[in-house]
Amino acid sequence: MWVRRPTPYDGPAGLEGQARRFAAQQAFWGAGGILGSIPGAHYVNHPGANRAAEYKPAQLAAALACGFQVPDTLITNDPAEAREFVGSQSLGAVYKPLWNSPYDPGGKAHAVWVREVHDSEITDAVSVCPHLFQAMVPKAFDVRVTAGGDRVTGVRIDSPDLDWRLRQDLMTCTPIGVPHSVASAVSTYLAEFTLTFGAFDFAVTTTGDWHFLECNPNGQWAWQPTPTTDTIAHALADQLQKGHAV
Repeated sequence: MWVRRPTPYDGPAGLEGQARRFAAQQAFWGAGGILGSIPGAHYVNHPGANRAAEYKPAQLAAALACGFQVPDTLITNDPAEAREFVGSQSLGAVYKPLWNSPYDPGGKAHAVWVREVHDSEITDAVSVCPHLFQAMVPKAFDVRVTAGGDRVTGVRIDSPDLDWRLRQDLMTCTPIGVPHSVASAVSTYLAEFTLTFGAFDFAVTTTGDWHFLECNPNGQWAWQPTPTTDTIAHALADQLQKGHAV
């Protein structure tokens, strides 16, 4: 079974308020519960596994345990703690959201990108909710590693931006080999979260060190070069047709 970001059900249009929310929740726990408990099904990925693997704190903890290099990270809602951490990073620090929450002030959709942050910018507004601050990686380029079953592919991403998603029309993508140590850690990480598929992001330094940034268990991949997407598509098809690799 291939689970790829199903649209949440909002309830019947003819209902409003609590009645509509009640119907939507019943559908989520009813239909969602059925889809997540089919006997003998091979999930790519199981919706419960997807959800568990989307928490960034869990990702970072698992990445360290699996052998990845992980930048020093602080998750806090304490402004003083945040300022101290950011100010102590000799190469600088970045801020990134813990979740891509919908954000549309004035009715216009906005995205919150990863960006450099300085201690002087941190205000008491940090106390409203948890924030993720991370040591800046002196990267030469980014890499997207896509794992499907036992197949791992890598794409080097060269972009003028800290967050390559900001202006994708300016980035270039070329296939790149994945070091054995990274591929082995990817396999261990997938097993830790019982995932069959995962899209991993790395920052690679001039000295060749691969730093784990995050793993999207439902990441997009069709934007990559054709030879890479062909490999990923066949890997997913093989999983759905044959089940677990032997």
